[in-house]
Amino acid sequence: MATTPLGEDNYPEPLLDRGRGGGGVWRVVLLGAMLILVAVGFTWFGNDLPPEFVMTFVGILAVAGVFFLFGLAAGLFRFAATEERRTISHALVDSLPHGAVIADRDGKIVYVNQHYGGFPGSLNNGVPVGVPRLFSGFADTGEAIYRLSRAAKDGRNAIEDIRLPGGLGGAQGDIGRVYWYRVGVRPLPETDDAPQPLVAWSVEDITRDRENNETAFRDLQRAIDYLDHSPSGFFSADANGRVQYLNSTLADWLGYDLAEFNAGQLSLSDIVRGDGASLLMRGRGDGEIRTEIIDIDLVRRNGTSLPVRLLHRAARLADGELGETRTLVLDKTNAPDTEEELRAAEVRFSRFFNDTPFAIATLDADGRIVRTNAPFSRIFRWSGEEKSLELQPLSDLIGEASRDRLGRALAAAAARRSEVEPVDAVLSVEGDHAVRLYISASETSAGSPEQVNVYALDMTDQRKLEAQFAQSQKMQAVGQLAGGVAHDFNNLLTAIIGFSDLLLLKHKPGDPSFNELMQIKQNANRAAGLTRQLLAFSRRQTLRPQVLELPLIVDDLTVLLKRMIGEKNNLTVEHGRNIWPVRADVVQLEQVIINLVVNARDAMPNGGAITLRTGNVTQADATQLRFDGMVAADYVLIEVQDTGTGMSAEVLEKIFEPFFTTKELGKGTGLGLSTVYGIVKQTEGYIYPVSTVGVGTTFKIFLPRYVPTVEEAAAKAAAAAAPVKDLTGHERILLVEDEESVRAFSARALKATGYEVHEAEGGEEALEVLEDLDYEVDLIISDVVMPEMDGPTMLKVIRERAPNLKIIFVSGYAEESVRRDIEDDQSVDFLPKPYALDQINAKVKEVLQRQDKRDE
Repeated sequence: MATTPLGEDNYPEPLLDRGRGGGGVWRVVLLGAMLILVAVGFTWFGNDLPPEFVMTFVGILAVAGVFFLFGLAAGLFRFAATEERRTISHALVDSLPHGAVIADRDGKIVYVNQHYGGFPGSLNNGVPVGVPRLFSGFADTGEAIYRLSRAAKDGRNAIEDIRLPGGLGGAQGDIGRVYWYRVGVRPLPETDDAPQPLVAWSVEDITRDRENNETAFRDLQRAIDYLDHSPSGFFSADANGRVQYLNSTLADWLGYDLAEFNAGQLSLSDIVRGDGASLLMRGRGDGEIRTEIIDIDLVRRNGTSLPVRLLHRAARLADGELGETRTLVLDKTNAPDTEEELRAAEVRFSRFFNDTPFAIATLDADGRIVRTNAPFSRIFRWSGEEKSLELQPLSDLIGEASRDRLGRALAAAAARRSEVEPVDAVLSVEGDHAVRLYISASETSAGSPEQVNVYALDMTDQRKLEAQFAQSQKMQAVGQLAGGVAHDFNNLLTAIIGFSDLLLLKHKPGDPSFNELMQIKQNANRAAGLTRQLLAFSRRQTLRPQVLELPLIVDDLTVLLKRMIGEKNNLTVEHGRNIWPVRADVVQLEQVIINLVVNARDAMPNGGAITLRTGNVTQADATQLRFDGMVAADYVLIEVQDTGTGMSAEVLEKIFEPFFTTKELGKGTGLGLSTVYGIVKQTEGYIYPVSTVGVGTTFKIFLPRYVPTVEEAAAKAAAAAAPVKDLTGHERILLVEDEESVRAFSARALKATGYEVHEAEGGEEALEVLEDLDYEVDLIISDVVMPEMDGPTMLKVIRERAPNLKIIFVSGYAEESVRRDIEDDQSVDFLPKPYALDQINAKVKEVLQRQDKRDE
């Protein structure tokens, strides 16, 4: 539409202006009336007035007239009418490209610009009508005009787009054409010359804009339709790998319903096989947009492969972040027959290149990366969102310690040497990630920068396995050492405890030496407890479940636990009422509690609080807990709670795995919690960790409630009521022990109860004694580990002459460990060291009485 410059001759005069004109006329009329009254006064009373007064009044009028003449010439005053309206504010309204109407809130019009008069129906007999009346004759506009009128009445802003078939008055040309008008109303600030609040109405014909928008929308829909049904696929992904657009062709290929697809619903890892998504999330580091050709397999919704060729574009933004990608997808499953062999070869190579479990890269002469396969980013822990891999020096991806060896290997490959030593390297990223690099020369071609091929194997898991194996070997060696020490120590303790018992037989409680002897025995028993822990550590302790009262076990450990956690940490013990008994191995259970408390201490490097609780959990309560795998039953609960760092969900999934640890290298074996888990499971219990990062962790152990059977209760009562057992005897016993002190105590203990005892220092001497006695002995008591001939070897020889002879093996090792070395153990009993006087006599009496019952 052509525009005409506004000037003096074509100023858009308003159709109506009731602004200041009326007030000026009334002021002129009032001034004229006053002058007429003054003239009449002079006519009637002129003779009565003094001449000086008349001259003074005339002089004032003359001065006023001269002043207004000068003011008019200087521009201080001007005549009203047309010039008064042509101010900047008036010109702004008069030249608006849309109709403007100023009215009060009741609809009385004050001002109308010329553009408004161009709308059909805006004038009635030459007089402008209000905006509501302009649209009042159309049924389609009623609601919108009502809302605008209410806004004008209330002094609010409002705007409506009104659709009107045929236009205002139906006189704008094509009757079938739809016209659009944008009508708005807004309140005006109060002014001095407006006695009532005013509002400004605006009416604008936006038909052309709406038609242009609809045309653009139809063009866009047409373009999308063309793209959706093109013979090739297309998709776009954002910087996080979420698919924002997927055309219909690709959706059909992949088996997705496009009507159900939402932007961001799929990720590249959902539609690209293996590590291929990393190939699409790189882009050039310099931000240049370049089309890459990538042969790769996509993944259909049903899990099958779709070999495709991608024409892929990805660029980085000015701040270095990855922008959105644009990717054209060509289906390679339907190539022409003449290209079938080539297509099949390309697909095979693409799958070989991108589906290998190791990383492949080609480097230029400077050792910079030119091209990589899909697993490269995963194995080298490279995030494409941070920086592009293209032209990145390979040496920057590995630690400094291996860069010199890598440089020498690259130089050897560039020199076309046939054999290049592999390079073991640790990655430069955080964490203990290792790779082994195999390097060879690449086939060069004109214009290609590729000079060296690099194949990288992820050695992280193998390194961890090697470290775990070395650690397990070390732990096994330590266990063997601990077991050996404990075995020798048990021999000493057997002698100490045994001779203490012999002395106590001679020194009754009233004797002055009785207390000292009891101190010796009690401390020896404490030392025996230490050896049991060493043997348990070396897995050579005989574990025996028994009925336990948990509060007593926990209370006995409290002093030791407080010493272990240090002064920075506070230990609180809370017991429930009437705790049920459990059946477990006391050594194992103590080890569980100690391990958990030590872990709680390590989780609080700056100190904190550890709470140890016991309580009963009824079957109804267990049903409400909803822990995975736990059967509803009565349990005794042990809780170890700390206020430490807490654990994430990823860590919680692995804490019971052997060798898994979150502690620094050298500060943890990763065996503590796995041992705890195994012990709890052996006791038919359950263990569950509950942790919040930054708050702390609580380990909950549920042990089955022990309910004695009727037979067990009766046996317990009978044992309590039974008279003191007679431990004396007269049978012939052969005692075989290489430790002189142990042999001396055992012989004296047995002789003191009436037995005939023959002694031997080892297996060979024992056989000689048996020959002298013609194997006429009732029982053999023998150590297991002895020089020259050990106990099991001696037993094999004895079985040839006396197959039914009873034997008791004594050892500081576990019974299970001993029995593994015995082929025929039907008539073999076991007595663990250290043992006291009553224990050896009771064991001998038990075995001999069993033999007597068989003979009867």
